[in-house]
Amino acid sequence: MSARILSLHIYPIKSCAGIGLAESAIDRAGLAGDRRWMLVSGEGRFMTQRQWPRMALIRPALADGVLRVSAPGMPDLEVPLDGSGLRSGAETVGVWNDTLQARRESGEAAAWFSRFLEAPCALYKVDEAARRPAKPDWVARWIDAHPELAAAFDGDHFFGFADGFPLLIANQASLDDLNARLEKKGVAPVPMNRFRPNIVIEGGWEAYEEDHTAMIEAQGVRMAFVKPCTRCPMPDIGQDTGIRHVEPGQTLAAYRSLDIGVVFGQNAIVDAPAGARLKVGAPVEIELDF
Repeated sequence: MSARILSLHIYPIKSCAGIGLAESAIDRAGLAGDRRWMLVSGEGRFMTQRQWPRMALIRPALADGVLRVSAPGMPDLEVPLDGSGLRSGAETVGVWNDTLQARRESGEAAAWFSRFLEAPCALYKVDEAARRPAKPDWVARWIDAHPELAAAFDGDHFFGFADGFPLLIANQASLDDLNARLEKKGVAPVPMNRFRPNIVIEGGWEAYEEDHTAMIEAQGVRMAFVKPCTRCPMPDIGQDTGIRHVEPGQTLAAYRSLDIGVVFGQNAIVDAPAGARLKVGAPVEIELDF
């Protein structure tokens, strides 16, 4: 089967539910609208499902000039996209070892999330002037290994609140393999949303062949695979229930452990022409790394 884009996903609020898209604009920052907001705890730490699995139940939608947020037992919250609800002045917030500028949304938004998560928190949006680069050491390593593509991928790859890179790309064949292993153990299969990818590719690869891929290209957009994605316990959280399980992490750890950790999927940087868009079903060219 020829490779194609099986699905596209954005996660407007970091660690909350995703949105499936038929098509999306894309640039060096990744898919438009991806991880532009983030929750920060009362202690000043960024919040994820790792500590607050109920975040999986918070569902954002982008429509009619607002970020509309829903959750079980809560009235819908509307956050204006034009920035009119933002507090004046940017603040410094942290994501792992990185810091970047962000602006706090309204007190109404803070109260809504604090009530649902039963923990004091506030909603922040990436400031327009924020400049957070993809991990320079990994990007430089990839460019050194592919000097013929240095001109296309060199320079800054600024993005928002994602863990470390503009894109996460997954291979459907790898999930199929994982689910076959789970089935042998009598464990129910898991959907791809457990791994929260931006782009899922079907066809063209055998299971885990993405590990040995230099880059892919679709609709004039090139995506360089610069680092395997290390997996925390989040894939064990049911994205429809917010309940934590032991699988698929236990099975994955038994056969997908590298020196950097347990891996599934590939982090990528982007070379895209102005106005580029990706569509579900678009053919994908794969360039292996050997």
